[in-house]
Amino acid sequence: MTNSDKYANCFITTFGVNQSEVSSLAYQSINEWDSVGHMALMAQIEDEFGISLEMDDVIDFSSFQKGKELIAKYGITFDD
Repeated sequence: MTNSDKYANCFITTFGVNQSEVSSLAYQSINEWDSVGHMALMAQIEDEFGISLEMDDVIDFSSFQKGKELIAKYGITFDD
């Protein structure tokens, strides 16, 4: 499984969305991505990639795309 797949699966698992929906997700764009859902997503990503996100990155994590940029700071590369 690629890092892109792992990353997308974090959203699918946390929010119960389809693969086709993940790339367009943004904070509060769906009911599940509220403040509680946000922290669940952060925990899922940290567990999946073995990283510990800095608080500034947790706060700046506003969309699927922005999250990829932030995670790249931790040495995680994506195949797309």
